Amino acid sequence: MNIVDWAVKIMGDLGGIGVALLLFLENVFPPIPSEVILPVAGVTAGTGVNTYWVILLWSVVGSLAGAYVLYGLGRAFGAERVRWLCEKMPLLEVEDFDKSVAWFDKHGRLGIFFGRMVPGIRSLISIPAGVYKMPLGQFSLLTAAGSAIWNTIFITFGYFLGENWHIIEPYTDTISNVIYVLIIALVLWWIIARIRRNARRARAAQDSVQSGSTDTTD
Repeated sequence: MNIVDWAVKIMGDLGGIGVALLLFLENVFPPIPSEVILPVAGVTAGTGVNTYWVILLWSVVGSLAGAYVLYGLGRAFGAERVRWLCEKMPLLEVEDFDKSVAWFDKHGRLGIFFGRMVPGIRSLISIPAGVYKMPLGQFSLLTAAGSAIWNTIFITFGYFLGENWHIIEPYTDTISNVIYVLIIALVLWWIIARIRRNARRARAAQDSVQSGSTDTTD
């Protein structure tokens, strides 16, 4: 039985809870591909086994639960010990862990939201959040929001394609790359907007100082 057949059986037997379980495992064990599991979850909704919104809700619950495990791992053990674990576990790539840490260092808290939609680091991004002791409430909100967007995209594909969902399999990498480009564009927009805002504040502060100096002179 391959992973797709296994996923279909789990969802068929457990319904929405099965979707949550699979997404939990996908987060804890990144080699399990969400790009395959999520369309299958959409198919189950499209065939009437569960409603679309129930499947989507359970998928976010599963994603969040898995993220909590990795967040706790990062908080409890720290970056070096977790990296050592990644080196020893055969199904994990230490390069993915390094990329997730670099992503968090570069983008900060918003990196959690955007990182949930970036293939290769979407699961492991939870670890640096724990390492840096990001507030749990903030982590939960950003993780749930990012996961909801990612899950919605692929569940919707499966929902509308129905039994023909497998035709998107050859294109999942392309879809992921398109999403990645969109995320980069959003991050760049945010950085540019922040730089402009800081520049305006600096000019306002400078004008205030100059105005104060003029008043003193008078």
